[in-house]
Amino acid sequence: MGSDLFSTRAFLLFLISIFSLIVFANGQSSLYYFCGTETPDGDYKTDLTSLLDSLSSKASTYTFYNDTLNQIYSLYLCRGDVNATTCQSCVKTAGQEIQEQCQYNKTAIIWYDQCMLRYSNEDFIGTMNISPGFLMWNVNNRTDADDKDVGALSLMYKLVSEAPYAEDMFSIKNETSVNNASLMLYGLAQCTRDISDNLCSSCLVELSSEIENCCQAKVGWRVLGPNCNIRYERYLFYDEVSADPPAPAPAPDNPGGGGNNTIKIVIITVSAIAGAAVVLGFFLYFSICSRKSRRAEDEILEVESLQFNLGSIRNATDNFSDSKKLGQGGFGAVYKGTLSNGQDIAVKRLSKGSGQGELEFKNEVLLVAKLQHRNLARLLGFCLEGTERLLIYEFVPNASLDHFLFDPIKCSQLYWERRNKIIVGIARGLLYLHEDSRLRIIHRDLKASNILLDEEMNPKISDFGMARLFSLDQTQGDTKRIVGTYGYMAPEYAMRGNFSVKSDVYSFGVLILEIVSGQKNTSFGDEENMEGLISFAWRSWREGSASNLIDPSMNSGSRSGIMRCIHIGLLCVQENVADRPTMASIVLMLSSNSLTLPLPSQPGFFMHSSTNPDTPLLQGSDSGVTNSSNNVSARVSVNETSITELRPR
Repeated sequence: MGSDLFSTRAFLLFLISIFSLIVFANGQSSLYYFCGTETPDGDYKTDLTSLLDSLSSKASTYTFYNDTLNQIYSLYLCRGDVNATTCQSCVKTAGQEIQEQCQYNKTAIIWYDQCMLRYSNEDFIGTMNISPGFLMWNVNNRTDADDKDVGALSLMYKLVSEAPYAEDMFSIKNETSVNNASLMLYGLAQCTRDISDNLCSSCLVELSSEIENCCQAKVGWRVLGPNCNIRYERYLFYDEVSADPPAPAPAPDNPGGGGNNTIKIVIITVSAIAGAAVVLGFFLYFSICSRKSRRAEDEILEVESLQFNLGSIRNATDNFSDSKKLGQGGFGAVYKGTLSNGQDIAVKRLSKGSGQGELEFKNEVLLVAKLQHRNLARLLGFCLEGTERLLIYEFVPNASLDHFLFDPIKCSQLYWERRNKIIVGIARGLLYLHEDSRLRIIHRDLKASNILLDEEMNPKISDFGMARLFSLDQTQGDTKRIVGTYGYMAPEYAMRGNFSVKSDVYSFGVLILEIVSGQKNTSFGDEENMEGLISFAWRSWREGSASNLIDPSMNSGSRSGIMRCIHIGLLCVQENVADRPTMASIVLMLSSNSLTLPLPSQPGFFMHSSTNPDTPLLQGSDSGVTNSSNNVSARVSVNETSITELRPR
């Protein structure tokens, strides 16, 4: 069976390679190119040819690469969803055409649908540029009544917020249109990986601003620059599974391109597809039969790759010594450890009273390990031996946010720019959990002590022991087992057991107010006049004295930025669930100061008791939806031709 499977995969890969080469060898046109004005000497031409050939060879392995030869700087970037064969074919074609079109100018850049290539005699590596660039749009206009395509803007705001922090700085997303449930919207955002995430974010925001001037009335558009690009369509134009060969994207109308050449490309391509289809038919049966067994094998291997030996964890933590103990939570203690290779880890030792089975525990680990985002604490693996159930996380050196925020001395390290960075990072992490990961997860216990800070004070959301997994089309769950922490808990959840993404939004709002004020939500004010933080914030807002909320240890920072965060915090804690913004809207509010914020309505005042608001709450019995950290269950949920117009920027 193993040799048959290998033969099938090898033959399929061969056909994919042949098909990709045919497509590019027979006239794949560039979208646009830009040539400099300075003409090089003979040595420059020779070196450039050698450098571009080298880039082409690298493209068989890497989707992005930059290189330098005798003060010629170069890079290429392939679209994040294409396979290695397509990437190499595109880069090779780009290298040939850019020399033909630009006659070996000292500066040039060329874009294709699936890659771009750039070189210059000036060092541009690590520097963000948005020029030269160009716009393309579909000639068809929208039939929607709205002046702006709200669905497109919402989708692109999410992509622009996510892509700089995603793996390979590449993000694709699809979602249902706001006004038409039968219409799917598709988007893509990507940056070259030589620039920082902050520069990537700035680049994408700059390109997005171009859309309002040209393309709001169109059903599709794209903007491409030297360091980033974005695209929006109403059809699937990218490959959702990068391991498979992507379907050729529709070729845009190219100024100067001949109609006969286009027909020739179509004929050759269709012939190639027909021939390949006949041969592939013989292997289709074997591919289907082996798919289930491959999936099972892959899952077993994936679980095994995450499993740690108990002896190695005991050695790493000095047998769970008290001197290694970092803290104690409702679900067990956390220890610092150091593996034999020198890597520091954090080990969460779950309570032995857990009734979770071995299979459920492994499923939980597998799901949580797949959550990869810079603002989430990364799960490295697990250990399951005897009665021991251990979760192994990356070690974050600066402990949790509450150790700084509520400490009268350490709080001075949290100047406003750093606090704002923490707020934005938490928002992006929550957006990933709610909308951008392959799962939809409600954290249910977002609080200062569950926000870890790395060496650069970047926030990482941790502790998914109370989280819930939703199916992609599920919006709300109900439970009789109320878990979480008083003070951060949304009123509809604390009183009726109803939870949703808006429950996390409420907790995030409380957290914003704590970060701005430097005070726990338990109380605010002096000993003679104590009241809840949310109550104080709302009263101060109504009286026009919200500045009284600001932590006095912040002696600098943008006053307008701080007040805007208070405003957003109050929007998050509104009593009416429907009035609270989504995390996508919140990320947009935090990143765009020009966006007008709605006025907040009254918060949910529901904690009027002597119970300590920082006390974790765990009561009742569960019903309805399974816990993503204890017993996980989930339901995982026509290509068209794009006619485009072109406009250089």
